[in-house]
Amino acid sequence: MNYFETIDFLFTKLPMFSRQGAAAYKKDLTNTIALLNTLDNPQNNFKCIHIAGTNGKGSVSHLLASIFQQAGYKTGLYTSPHLKDFRERIKVNGEMVSEAFVIDFTKKIKDQIEKIEPSFFEITVAMAFRYFAVQKVDIAIVETGLGGRLDSTNIILPELSIITNIGLDHVSILGNTLEQIAQEKAGIIKNNTPVVIGEVTKETEPAFTKIAEEKNAPLSIASHKWQSVNWEWKQNELMIEVAHLTNNEHKIVHLDLTGIYQTKNILTVLESITQLRHKGWKISDEALHNGINHCKKITGLHGRWETLHHSPLIVADVAHNEDGMRQLLEQIEITEYKSLHIVLGMVKDKDIDAVLRLLPQSAHYYFTKAAIPRAMHENELESKAESFNLKGKTFENVNLAINVARSNASSDDLIVICGSIFLVGEIDEALLAKKI
Repeated sequence: MNYFETIDFLFTKLPMFSRQGAAAYKKDLTNTIALLNTLDNPQNNFKCIHIAGTNGKGSVSHLLASIFQQAGYKTGLYTSPHLKDFRERIKVNGEMVSEAFVIDFTKKIKDQIEKIEPSFFEITVAMAFRYFAVQKVDIAIVETGLGGRLDSTNIILPELSIITNIGLDHVSILGNTLEQIAQEKAGIIKNNTPVVIGEVTKETEPAFTKIAEEKNAPLSIASHKWQSVNWEWKQNELMIEVAHLTNNEHKIVHLDLTGIYQTKNILTVLESITQLRHKGWKISDEALHNGINHCKKITGLHGRWETLHHSPLIVADVAHNEDGMRQLLEQIEITEYKSLHIVLGMVKDKDIDAVLRLLPQSAHYYFTKAAIPRAMHENELESKAESFNLKGKTFENVNLAINVARSNASSDDLIVICGSIFLVGEIDEALLAKKI
């Protein structure tokens, strides 16, 4: 098989959560363990950092990978899902895994695929760990897919565990309360291994504290150690002043990730670097600041309040659940514009009513869908939105919706594309460069 045939095989042969939802989720680690045993357990050949959370884990993963690269470490990065190319999931020093490796790995593991019938995610985890071992990385940043305790990545013994935050998402799998979800995410906490929690609530903090104590895992809560005291946008970057709440140390960091929610993620990153330095990792202040400042360029992170076009301003954001949408709306509120246009598409298994309830009635809506079975049909989304007095029209794909939004918008309007990672992934940026 060539690369495209290989990818087609992986997408169509294996159960894939991003396409099928809960039916593709395997609730134990049996398949992952079997696959990795076949590969001589490559995860034991490199050091790693494990990251879970409802929102922000992608940004934190990329920021840490960028910092480690700037510190001179050969750095692996495993994230999911991808936006455009499957190979975005597996990177070393910002470079995607080669097509040749994907082809060769799939060919070698094909018998095991037929034997144990793993999920798509289980195969990609095994592929990533094998690639990192072959590449002899110094450190790998590993983002969970869903949850923590039963996530396929949860067979690693990390240098540090990180949980960014907890929100109500994937409730049919992880539990329908913040406490239950926190317990599932806390499943990545390992014995005698430090853990950093980004932020807590009264419902989640006891769960983290209890499990950390049981595992004898030193616990740090970033929002109890650091605070963002000021921020401003300056020349297409976000400048944040942060203060350490114990020693009153102040830092000013510059990010090329300009979403205001990065004021929270940066606290998690700073506390994580503090803990990693305690463990002996050599990360200078210069590496820290350069990694934060150039993360988007170094690691290729996209879809986080990402500007795609000016006049009108067109922004893509992968916000897709209630907490993520709250953060996105805070960003919209502080952005200057005349009229707001929202291109919206969501998947069926989210709490769509909770998201729609938050959205402004004054915006112009363009309801659409991603080309996956999980996507809610645009007509059904429009019908749901009408019950919240959100008015708009329907479009069979995101690019049609964007083109109409551009035609309707004036040069000082704002167009936001959101609601689904997969929707953002289908944006044809070449079309945005064309005049209409």
